[in-house]
Amino acid sequence: MPTVVIANLKSKSIHCEDKRESLLDILLSKTDWMHACGAKGRCTTCKAKILSGGDNLSDPTKPEQQYAKLNKLRPDERLTCQAIVNGDVTIEVPKETQLPHLNYAE
Repeated sequence: MPTVVIANLKSKSIHCEDKRESLLDILLSKTDWMHACGAKGRCTTCKAKILSGGDNLSDPTKPEQQYAKLNKLRPDERLTCQAIVNGDVTIEVPKETQLPHLNYAE
């Protein structure tokens, strides 16, 4: 079973039940995660910075490619609603999408 680690959230580890889940579904199963458009790839509020294991995510989708061209997604960022987890990955919550009621490490 793949594991997702959120480095700046006290290295919280989430073990995936299904190897083909979206990163957002995995995150929402064990923590709060910003997401505004309902997992449709129409915004960038659910983005995550990929620290390691990026090769264990599905290829970027058309919405992600479009946001990258507009410089709204950096090369090391993915939309969690679009990325399918295929193996272990370590991520970080970008400062601009951190939720006020959670304690993040700097």
